[in-house]
Amino acid sequence: MTSFLIEEQARAYRLAYSYLNDREEALDAVQTAVCRALEKRDGLREPDAVRTWFFRILVNVCTDQLRQRKRVTFVPPEILDQGTYEDPLPFDGTLAERVDALPAEVASIIRLRFYEELSLKEISQIQGLPLSTVKTRLYGGLKKLRVSLEGAECL
Repeated sequence: MTSFLIEEQARAYRLAYSYLNDREEALDAVQTAVCRALEKRDGLREPDAVRTWFFRILVNVCTDQLRQRKRVTFVPPEILDQGTYEDPLPFDGTLAERVDALPAEVASIIRLRFYEELSLKEISQIQGLPLSTVKTRLYGGLKKLRVSLEGAECL
């Protein structure tokens, strides 16, 4: 494992950089992926698949970092001067109110998917529902949200 990681460090960095376009973040991603790989090396079933296994870990780390970027909210200086800060999203509350207006089983799936960023498989395990049911409820709820938001724009 160690020799593979040493041999492939340049390729791993290039892959991470292609995702993140930032030198420091790419180096952090490679380091995190190496740590995860070393921690989980006993879980590798086929030693011949170490390359794809490691790069899958690296891609997951990079996508996690990209998600973290999206969570960063820039706060205007005038809000900081007031000494208090509240999350500005959503600005008027209409989206949150519209999600709350959906049936509870649909709203919870939308919250888990978009607020908590869980996969559909994870949501299905958490909810104790078949994956197909989770998909149906999610896409049906999103369609209802889209229709209600388009109706609000027309007013």
